[in-house]
Amino acid sequence: MATVPTQVRIDRDIKEQASALFNQLGIDMSGAVNLFLHQCLLHGGLPFSVELPRFSQSTLDAMAEARRISHDPTVPSFDSMDELKKALDK
Repeated sequence: MATVPTQVRIDRDIKEQASALFNQLGIDMSGAVNLFLHQCLLHGGLPFSVELPRFSQSTLDAMAEARRISHDPTVPSFDSMDELKKALDK
């Protein structure tokens, strides 16, 4: 099978996150793109549905805040409900 070089523009953060995910799966970016394209051909289209989210703006804002908090090392975390309750009682 002959291969041809292909260039695509990808957001830097998305590429880094996807590369880390693919590394965990034991494949590289090229292998992942090839898998995606094969699945498109097998499905006769995209191998997943493409839809606009039906979330309200307040839900989207809450999701963004939760994502920010989950990546913030200064936000305390708790290993049990007892630890959380003690922190809330302070």
